[in-house]
Amino acid sequence: MFLLLIFALGVAALVVPILFSSSSTPFANWGLIATIVAFLAVVAFFFEFEAAAVSSKEIALVAMLGTISAVLRIPFAAIPGVQPCTYLIICSGYVFGPVAGFMVGALTPLVSNFFLGQGPWTPYQMLAWGLLGVLAACFRRFNLGRIWLVVFGIAGGYLYGWIVNTWYWASFIYPLTFRTFMVYQFNSIWFDTFHAVGNAFFLGLFGMRTIDILERFRQRFNWKMVSEPGREGCQ
Repeated sequence: MFLLLIFALGVAALVVPILFSSSSTPFANWGLIATIVAFLAVVAFFFEFEAAAVSSKEIALVAMLGTISAVLRIPFAAIPGVQPCTYLIICSGYVFGPVAGFMVGALTPLVSNFFLGQGPWTPYQMLAWGLLGVLAACFRRFNLGRIWLVVFGIAGGYLYGWIVNTWYWASFIYPLTFRTFMVYQFNSIWFDTFHAVGNAFFLGLFGMRTIDILERFRQRFNWKMVSEPGREGCQ
């Protein structure tokens, strides 16, 4: 239930500016509001992980995966849209569950942006990649194979782009309407497509192998997280 509440906060940060245009509420800075809500959603997951992790081994493993994911991102920064870190985030959430998946996703931009540049886009990147880790954990319950994992990666590329594009639209585009939202989203379709294709490539080539490796780590570390209401649906 708590995870669903956090997810609702993140979605609200994206949907509220669409439902209430800046012309009807001239006193509201939706860019700032959406950024604050996205940041609070990320912080809530950090507290959730602190409460759920039961050993230093789990914390160290998540920190290691987040660091590796950040390192994977940096060399590909020169190629627009290609994000190999996404495949590792998806695999991490798939194996270790929604909270760990979110943490790996959130740590990726937090660490890599010290080299690539921090900014108001960072909370949105943390939220977007974190949600992909959460959704990957939910995806596991269907026990689908490589092809569907690739399909999930393709959809994840577009979802990530939709979330991250929102910070610029909410902050700099006027008026804030559904039409301007869709126009701006379509303007970035090529970047999102490169991301989706990159996800398909990395997940198709390395996805199942990486999942097998992470499963061995999970068994070796006897990975267990304190269960919370509503979490069983993503296990």
